[in-house]
Amino acid sequence: MTPFDLQVRTRIVFGPGVIQQVGELAQKLGAKRVLVVSDPGICQAGHTAKAINSLQGAGLTTEIFSGVGENPTTEHVAAGLAVARDFQPDLLIGMGGGSSMDCAKGINFLFTNGGEIRDYWGIGKAREWLLPMIGIPTTAGTGSEAQSFALISTPDTHVKMACGDKKAAFRIAILDPELTLTQPPRVTALTGIDALSHAVESYVTKSRNPASMMFAREAWRLLAGNLHQVLLRPDDLQARGAMQLGACLAGLAIENSMLGGAHSLANPLTARYDVVHGQAVAVVLPAVIRYNGREFDPLYHDLLAAAAGLPEMPPASSGSAGLAEFVHSRIGLAGLKDRLRDLDVNPAELPRLAEQAAEQWTAAHNPRPLTKEDCLALYQEVW
Repeated sequence: MTPFDLQVRTRIVFGPGVIQQVGELAQKLGAKRVLVVSDPGICQAGHTAKAINSLQGAGLTTEIFSGVGENPTTEHVAAGLAVARDFQPDLLIGMGGGSSMDCAKGINFLFTNGGEIRDYWGIGKAREWLLPMIGIPTTAGTGSEAQSFALISTPDTHVKMACGDKKAAFRIAILDPELTLTQPPRVTALTGIDALSHAVESYVTKSRNPASMMFAREAWRLLAGNLHQVLLRPDDLQARGAMQLGACLAGLAIENSMLGGAHSLANPLTARYDVVHGQAVAVVLPAVIRYNGREFDPLYHDLLAAAAGLPEMPPASSGSAGLAEFVHSRIGLAGLKDRLRDLDVNPAELPRLAEQAAEQWTAAHNPRPLTKEDCLALYQEVW
């Protein structure tokens, strides 16, 4: 019997066209002045305008901060904070990928509590309540809309600071699969693999519990069954919806069980070589599954059984070996690299990368202990 404390703080509104409800939903949260945090690509696609039109149609005053970049840094947060201080919002909206949503959380931390982002590195560091927030993902990847963590990097070292506080949970997540139709193929691939990794990792972490496993299992079924479809037929709205919902459920799983070794190994690759997060996770995930599976095969059996009957899904009896091979096949279909040498990683730097990987906060949640020697062996396996 595993004790747990499940607190789902985010209302989830899902379906095609639900972006039109954002004005009404913001109004119900008592908002009058709304700051929308987004990025140039989302603005150019016209998605931000849809939100603004709905908000203004509900009689709300709006402002846009679109200066968010990939992997938001303290500089992005500082720029958004300046806009917030000038505009004085009473509600924030993070619209875009995980970067926009995490940046909105970072802005909120500093706007309501002051200080620097580093002050909130860890868990539960906010003293005052944050402004209410709405998360509107336009990708099917991070699941940030369902999490109370913000990942903010330092611009010089690229170290990701995980700032977690239940006060930073979005009050509402708006999941409109129509917003994901404009994703470029590579973004679909990168975010899809990232979401898939979230389901796989959160299902087996040390912190897993019956609630997190329920979310992860259904997320895996939706994601594993539809990733290939959205890559082949980008306009398939049904598959897009399944991916977006799966990513959100995986986010709920992370919120209640954290992540593991694949993310520990991926983060130093992003920091040192600027490897995009989804690619960094993809290159190490099959190896981590095999590493964990030596002791945790029964869990991988269960995960495969949850998706039994899906095309190309290996039998549950194949356990970690079958799951690793299936994930590897999805990585290939996504057109992503599966070797570190193909990402121009210097083999001489693997020991240093291994040290950094073992120090990641996610390493402590991997079901099987991860020393720097273990991390080095995993890097060498995929080099």
